[in-house]
Amino acid sequence: MELSDYIRILRKNWLVIVVATLLGLAAAAGYSLTRTPLYESQSVVFVQSQAGTGTVSELQQGSTFAQSRITTYVSLVREPVVMNPVITELGLNVNADELAESVKSSSPLNSTLIQITVQDPDPVMAADIANSLGASLAATVERIDTPAGQEQSAIKLTRVRDAVAAYAPVSPNVPLNLALGVLLGLAVGIGIAVLRSVLDTRVRSPRDVEQLTDRPLIGAIPLDPKAKERPLIIQADPLNPRSEAFRSLRTNLQFLEMDGGHTFVITSSIPTEGKSTTTLNLAIALADSGKRVALVDTDLRKPKVAEYLGIEGGTGLTDVLIGRAKVSDVLLPWGNRSLYVLPAGKIPPNPSELLGSARMKKLLEALSKEFDIVLCDAPPLLPVTDAAVLSRVTSGAIMAVAVGKTTTHQLEGALDALETVGAKVAGVVLTMVPTKGADAYGYGYGYGYGGYGYKTPAPKDGAAKDKTPAPKRRATAKASVSAADADSDAFDDLLKPS
Repeated sequence: MELSDYIRILRKNWLVIVVATLLGLAAAAGYSLTRTPLYESQSVVFVQSQAGTGTVSELQQGSTFAQSRITTYVSLVREPVVMNPVITELGLNVNADELAESVKSSSPLNSTLIQITVQDPDPVMAADIANSLGASLAATVERIDTPAGQEQSAIKLTRVRDAVAAYAPVSPNVPLNLALGVLLGLAVGIGIAVLRSVLDTRVRSPRDVEQLTDRPLIGAIPLDPKAKERPLIIQADPLNPRSEAFRSLRTNLQFLEMDGGHTFVITSSIPTEGKSTTTLNLAIALADSGKRVALVDTDLRKPKVAEYLGIEGGTGLTDVLIGRAKVSDVLLPWGNRSLYVLPAGKIPPNPSELLGSARMKKLLEALSKEFDIVLCDAPPLLPVTDAAVLSRVTSGAIMAVAVGKTTTHQLEGALDALETVGAKVAGVVLTMVPTKGADAYGYGYGYGYGGYGYKTPAPKDGAAKDKTPAPKRRATAKASVSAADADSDAFDDLLKPS
């Protein structure tokens, strides 16, 4: 991952990181407040040799001997032979092992000093214990380290610094604990954020798509919380940033190199990725630019085109494919544009077979001769095979991928389904792209397109219904497909009612 990826992860999971940091701070504060304050006092004992007080050589030997005994005496401080006299003297209600837990003894390097450090909740008691341990150590060493037949030990211990009562506790160290708590919480929060990002397989950015396919990203449609209320955003609000995104998609689509073909299947991996609204708005945008557009609802399982456009959808593609109706009878103009719509019609029991039939192929060929662009709204690829079957007889498939909803595994499975049947992927369109936050991506939405004078009249009531009478629409459609009828004898057979 690059630095920008880590920054995006931190931005996206900032709340988790803040909560983890505050929890770490709270835990450190709670630990510090529940600990008993401990005070520390220290006494220092000097070790010197009493053997040889004459020549320099004898003094050097005595100093070396004293240093050789330092390690032993440091360990002796925590032994019962030194501890028990102190317990008796001070009347402590502990045994030697318990007292030893609060005592530390050490010796600075290359010195003959022994430091005895004691921690206790009572600062006065800590000082008393340290001083008593120093005196007890001196007496013990003199008693057990005196050679047989001699009256005094070769080593003498003298307390050179008495312990005094401390004014402030040394434990708990509240500032240090709080700092450690913050650092630990911050580390845990960042770890959780990175782990969530690694385990998150949903498509979040164009890079996720680029890792699965080399096909171009031809559009990014921003998320619209009111998309269900106004699916035809170009008709309802032409100045909306989402409307401009569809115009950008229209421009990019016109530059795709598909060997001269201009028939596209728009599909997705799973349902509710916005493929139907993408198809409809793209069709309207193409028609607004002067293109002759045929929009075919090839979703013969859950058709949405007729519902969104507000037209009669009881008769349509299904009737044409089974020979019950002519294309000219059911291909309807819409919205005072060069846009013609072929609804799905009744839901058949065998959608895949109809879409993969020779009649469907001939229908698309005839439409492609008459119209500049033919768009087919197809079902998702993973639940059913309809889109894969249909994509074989078109110029290519356009994949709609919902950001934050579609997983990379689902997208990979959909692309594999197209590759299996030998279909081309014309491009990928990201839908539901966040406009705010770490996952925000776009083409500079929000520049205020209203200043450019672009204006398309919208119905006053916000609806997208076509008010043209049905007979007039059918008459216009018959004239539109007359050229296609004349170009193909096979297509004439397809148009004959059964």
